[in-house]
Amino acid sequence: MSRLILASSSASRARLLREAGVRFEVVPAHVDEVAFKEAARAEGLGALDVTMALAELKAGRISARFPEALVIGADQMLVADGRWYDKPRDLAEARAQLLSLSGAREELPTAVVVAKEGGVIWRHLARPRIRLRSLTPELIEAYLAAEPEEAVLSAVGAIRIEGPGIQLISAIEGDFFAILGLPLLPLLAFLRDHLKREWIDGEGHDIS
Repeated sequence: MSRLILASSSASRARLLREAGVRFEVVPAHVDEVAFKEAARAEGLGALDVTMALAELKAGRISARFPEALVIGADQMLVADGRWYDKPRDLAEARAQLLSLSGAREELPTAVVVAKEGGVIWRHLARPRIRLRSLTPELIEAYLAAEPEEAVLSAVGAIRIEGPGIQLISAIEGDFFAILGLPLLPLLAFLRDHLKREWIDGEGHDIS
C-alpha cells in the first residue's frame, strides 16, 4: 500500500478526501503564502502561475521529507477585478473584503499536484467562478454572526460556502469541489490510475 500524505492543514480538503474513502495522513507544509505572493507579484507572475507554484512548493517540501510517499499539495486564490484576495487576518478585514466583493464575479484558480521523491509527477489547475449577491452591511453582519470566526478567517475572501456563506452567492460556474479547495475528481482519477486501483475506503475495499 502506497503512503499518501496531504500537505495541507485545510479541514475542507481533508474532509473531501476522507468522505471519498481515501486513506491518508496530514502533514501540513508551513509556507508563508503572503510573502510568497507578494514576491511573485513583484516579479510579474499571474494568479494562475502563483497558485500552481504554491501547490508545488507545499507538495515538494513534504515530499523531500517523505520521499517514498505520494504527497498532495493544493492551493487556491480568489481574484476579482484584478485584485488578489487572501484569507482575512481578522473580522474587520473580513468585513472589508466582503464589502469590496459585493456583486463581483470572482475566479478561484485552484491547483492540486502530487509529488514523489521531491518532484511533482502530476498537476491539475481548475478555474471555477462564483458571482456574489449585492452584499449590504446587514447581510454581511448576519453572515459573520452565523459562522464561527475561525471558519471565516480560514477562507479566501472570507467566504466559506459549505455553510451560511452559500447565501451570499447567486451563481457558481465550474468544478464545485475546486471551489471547496480541491479539484477532487481529477485527483481521484489520477490516484486510481497511478496506484493501480489499490487504494480504498477505510475498510480496505476496492472502490475503483
